Order: sequence, then structure tokens, then C-alpha cells
Amino acid sequence: AVLGPLMDAGLHILCEKPLCTTLEDARAVATAAASYDKVFWTAMEYRFMPPVTEFVREVHDGRIGKLQMLSIREHRFPFLVKVGDWNRFSENSGGTMVEKCCHFFDLMRLVVGAEPVRVFCSGNMDVNHLDERYGGRTPDIIDNSYTVVDFANGVRAMLDLCMFADGAEQQEEIIATGDKARLDVLIPAGDIIHSPRVGFMNPKQATRRHVETPAEALAAGQHHGSTFFQHLHFNKAVRGEGPVIVSADDGLRAVAIGLAAEISAREHRVVNMA
Repeated sequence: AVLGPLMDAGLHILCEKPLCTTLEDARAVATAAASYDKVFWTAMEYRFMPPVTEFVREVHDGRIGKLQMLSIREHRFPFLVKVGDWNRFSENSGGTMVEKCCHFFDLMRLVVGAEPVRVFCSGNMDVNHLDERYGGRTPDIIDNSYTVVDFANGVRAMLDLCMFADGAEQQEEIIATGDKARLDVLIPAGDIIHSPRVGFMNPKQATRRHVETPAEALAAGQHHGSTFFQHLHFNKAVRGEGPVIVSADDGLRAVAIGLAAEISAREHRVVNMA
């Protein structure tokens, strides 16, 4: 309803995530965007946090050897109040695993470099919003979950989400483990920790370095400065000076994993990806 008229007008589009809340709608948008002659960009900001960008580069450069496991933890504050309380119900948002976690499923695909084959999610609404009523209805959105994603290249990834952990020192912790080393990135600390394998009982050789995010970028929006850097790259794409980094197809695939996680949590089963 929103994107159609904008695409008819021939505008460059930076589309907020999730691309859509249903698989059918996301497929339709991705199909339309494939032949669109202007920039269509899905807003996946987590890619553009400077420490995360550097973390991904180091994994791809082979600093941990062959990637085998990827773990993403987000322990944070509950969902904020939004206009019309739309984010309290899965029918509006696609559910927490779509609306919130598509960011992380996009990151998984980016880091792993493969497509998912199986998704299992154990999650529920256990703490937040239980005493809230909207038109006599209780919210139905997941506030904590574990999601395991098996990828076609044999890499396993896990998302550990908790929406009632506002006191956590780090909101995001991402860990990539390969056959030679482990690499962590911490947000908001902005630190990257490299821990090579040393063998049983040998001294640890972990090193930590800080990836600086400019103060003006941090002030430009949430998500650890990524707002600024995403818009910078989008601007370059609009000017023909750089590529579209996050396509509508990327948005579609992130939504698909999120929907699979929602189904898995609700039906208590593994969901196979086609």
C-alpha cells in the first residue's frame, strides 16, 4: 500500500525493515524491485555499526579460519510504545522474530555467506506486556527466544533474544567461532576480541581492540551510529557512486527466516526452508 505509489513515482527508496510482514507481500516487493530502475534499499542497520562492519570483514578475511558457529545475543529493553500500539500484536508486525529479528537473520546470512535450510525457535511472551490490554486484547509478541538456524554450507547460527534484560552491560554480543580462533564484537563497548586456539591448559592469547564510532554518527540515531553510515552508503548508491548493499531480495530472505521462527515457536517444530 505504501511502496506501490512510491515506485510508480520513480523514487529512490530506503525501505524500513521488515520489508513486509508476510511472505507473499515480501515476494511481490522483491519481484517488483528486481526490475526497478531506481535504487531500492532495505534498511538493515546492524550491518553498518562500525564495530560490526569490521567484525564481518575480519571473519570474511579468514581471521578465525573456517567459520563453523555464529552466535548473536541481544539482551535489551522491552519494545517501546508506538503509534496506535501497532507493535503489540503479531498480526500487525509479523511478530517479534520478523519485525525485530530480521536484522539478525540478515546479519547471519551476511556473515555465513549461505542460505538457511532449517530453523528451530523456542520462544514465548513470558514477562513483558502481560498486564497490557488493547481493546480487551492481550499482546501476543515473543519477548524471549532461542533460535537455531542451520545453513546450507554446514554453519550453525543461534540468536539469543531477551527483551527484559535492560540492565545488561552489552546490548549486542556477536561471536564467530572457526577452526582456528574465535572472534567477538561487543556493542555498545565497540570492542573486538580475537581468541586463537591455544590447546589444553596453555596460556590464553586473546587480544582486544576498540573500533571507534565518531561521536557525530552516534548522535545521528540509534543502533550505534549505523543510521549515519547506512544513509551515507544509500546516498552514494543514489548518486551512482556505489552499489545497493542490502537489496529487496535480502529483505525477503530475512523476513522468510523470521516467519519460519514464528511458526517454529508457535507449533513447537523445526521448519524446513524451501
